[in-house]
Amino acid sequence: MNLGIIGQAAGLYAVTNIDDILVLALFFAQGAGHKNSTRNIALGQFLGFAAILAVAVAAAYGATFLPGSAVPYLGLLPLALGTKAAVQAWRHRGDAEEEKQAGEGGPKPLEVAAVTFANGGDNIGVYVPVFATAGIGGMSAYVIVFLALLAVWIAAGRYFATRPVIAKALSRWGHILLPLVLIGIGVLILIEGGAFGL
Repeated sequence: MNLGIIGQAAGLYAVTNIDDILVLALFFAQGAGHKNSTRNIALGQFLGFAAILAVAVAAAYGATFLPGSAVPYLGLLPLALGTKAAVQAWRHRGDAEEEKQAGEGGPKPLEVAAVTFANGGDNIGVYVPVFATAGIGGMSAYVIVFLALLAVWIAAGRYFATRPVIAKALSRWGHILLPLVLIGIGVLILIEGGAFGL
């Protein structure tokens, strides 16, 4: 693999996915103390990002799964999941911390995948022209680097969520922050894409 392509791929991934570290840290905070939460979050993140890559690779070869006008409506996914998390936080607002965690059950892989895919919908627009001009070898290098960095991103999200100061803050405020961040991502995707004439 060419070092230039590796560097370009690493830079492109970092720039287009920097916001995912916060979302991952919030998911890890939500899953703290739940069995298999790390596996569920990692699986969901890989599924969501694999879907982004699949759509970008296919689009680079001329296939379109979603018309461009439909992409902004992906914002409805994190908006719905954020609303669901807000309702759960409201229902459990008077519960002790242990009861709140038991009620949440930790993030599900498909929920994480949906947020990852929706949050990365704009990445597809960046990846398609890069993949289309990189050729098969270059595109393969990009995909390999992206998947390797995805593992690094997951580890970073877990690392931040388990630092004592951050973990304490996320434990105290994560049930409020997660819905706010998801709803914010959803609204931002809808507005930036001009969905519903916004």
